[in-house]
Amino acid sequence: MTSPAPRRNRVCKRATVRRTEQITPHMIRVVFGSEDFADNGFTDHYVKLLFSQPGVEYPEPLDMGVVRETYPREQWPTMRTYTVRSWDEDAKELAIDFVYHGDEGVAGPWAAAAKPGDVLWFNGPGGAYAPDEAADWHLLVGDESALPAIGAAVEQLLPGARATVLVEVDDETEEQKLSGSGDVDVTWFHRASRSGGRGDGLVAAVEALDFPAGDVQVFVHGEAGFVFRIRKNLFQERGLPRERVSLSGYWRLGKNEDGWQAEKAETARKEREGS
Repeated sequence: MTSPAPRRNRVCKRATVRRTEQITPHMIRVVFGSEDFADNGFTDHYVKLLFSQPGVEYPEPLDMGVVRETYPREQWPTMRTYTVRSWDEDAKELAIDFVYHGDEGVAGPWAAAAKPGDVLWFNGPGGAYAPDEAADWHLLVGDESALPAIGAAVEQLLPGARATVLVEVDDETEEQKLSGSGDVDVTWFHRASRSGGRGDGLVAAVEALDFPAGDVQVFVHGEAGFVFRIRKNLFQERGLPRERVSLSGYWRLGKNEDGWQAEKAETARKEREGS
């Protein structure tokens, strides 16, 4: 008789809330202390945060292998993906920005109620992008979900490095100061004062942009609809090499992360099967 395969160890990493800060009316920064985080050098590094179900207690350290074997599916923690805004190695402080719109969603309300001492478990970090010192100029495009990665990238630019940054937010109150040593031109787009759909201003700006000569490194992250439209412009119309472009549709309008991930998985399955 064949012995069952050994259970995979899926022990998560621990982060403890140290403080919170209201960055804009709808953006909350939570600063965690963590001995478990290991910086990978990417400015788009992200973590998988695990939010406990109300009233459910889990053994510590949190092991998702144990949880999946011993708890019903509806009691599993809810996972959400968030980009790390900053990591302070000396202080062991991990900063993550959360978009907050009242009681909507899981992560935003958690961040609004977070207090020092609260524990959150996570996996990661992942990531794949960081500004390349060899690039002649940089183009960074995104909505508020991409602001942490954009802010981290701008801060890492070398003195004099040229960058064009295009960001869409609700209105002027949601703008953030992007600091760094680079030669950075930032344009903000406000949904509240524009007609059309989400990301239309970003798409139009990229299409109209007169690309300077030289090697460009591009970062376009945010809502999947406008990311796809900009992707077409960059690859099909401008012919940029794929290795110089970082694209990611973090989320899809009208879907939570679970629904968006399921949609992407189904699309990938159909592509593999040729349907």
